[in-house]
Amino acid sequence: MHTPLLRKLVLLVLGMFAFAFALVPLYDVFCDITGLNGKVELTAAEASEEQDLARLVDVSFTTHTQGQAPFKVKAATYQVTVTPGTLTEVNFTAENLSGEARIMQAIPSVSPGMAAKYLHKLACFCFDQQSMQARQKMSFTLRFYVDTELPNDIAELTLAYTLYDITDRNAAAYDALLNPAKHSRHSAAGKDYAQSIQAAVYQQIRGISHG
Repeated sequence: MHTPLLRKLVLLVLGMFAFAFALVPLYDVFCDITGLNGKVELTAAEASEEQDLARLVDVSFTTHTQGQAPFKVKAATYQVTVTPGTLTEVNFTAENLSGEARIMQAIPSVSPGMAAKYLHKLACFCFDQQSMQARQKMSFTLRFYVDTELPNDIAELTLAYTLYDITDRNAAAYDALLNPAKHSRHSAAGKDYAQSIQAAVYQQIRGISHG
């Protein structure tokens, strides 16, 4: 009797599950719609084949948490001076400040926004979700370079990371995936649950836009 409804809800939950674990497409869609400045690639770039040793660019690093996310991430150095095309490494330390295991996702942005497409990352903790045990400290290495095509009037960049706690949303997605009947026993209840997942995703997007 409820087979069609169950099938639709399962497909919907799978879609939301994909959103929860694939922030790259979500980020891309949002930026395409809004024209959000500072969007950077969330996949690894290839090393540069060119260098501009006659030019210097200052790159600064900053992080902040979204809401009550219990994470602290800090770069070993606040700023580095690089030559375009030259691969640079910066170490970061991350800490889960809470007394329980949590999952962190870092979303990067660059300012000025027009410079975002000229900063390329070969390795970054933002590429993946980071599972952290209670009070755990971790070390990460950011490897990046500034494109030689960076406009000459830009001499300073800031790479900022917004830190999200995505633990609860992932748990909800897992539960819905493993127990779809529980969330579709009644049409209204199933619809409300699906809408709650959509609302959570929407709230995260809003957070990115203000980050």
